[in-house]
Amino acid sequence: MADSEKRTNFVRLAEGRTQIALDAIRKLGNLSNRRAYEFSEADIRKISKALKEAVSDLEKRFGSSTEPSDSFKL
Repeated sequence: MADSEKRTNFVRLAEGRTQIALDAIRKLGNLSNRRAYEFSEADIRKISKALKEAVSDLEKRFGSSTEPSDSFKL
């Protein structure tokens, strides 16, 4: 597989997978409606901690960090 083909595949997959992850995080935010859901501050801390740990692991695997964005593009 040529380097340009590897890059093309990486960009295609990374953009799609990152967008799915961002959409899932937004859906978690929809759970903040106290009229529809009951939750504690401890619940929110657990969710936030799990997400932060996942991002930290991702950054370690790639060896860098990135700025958050509404829409992901390489």
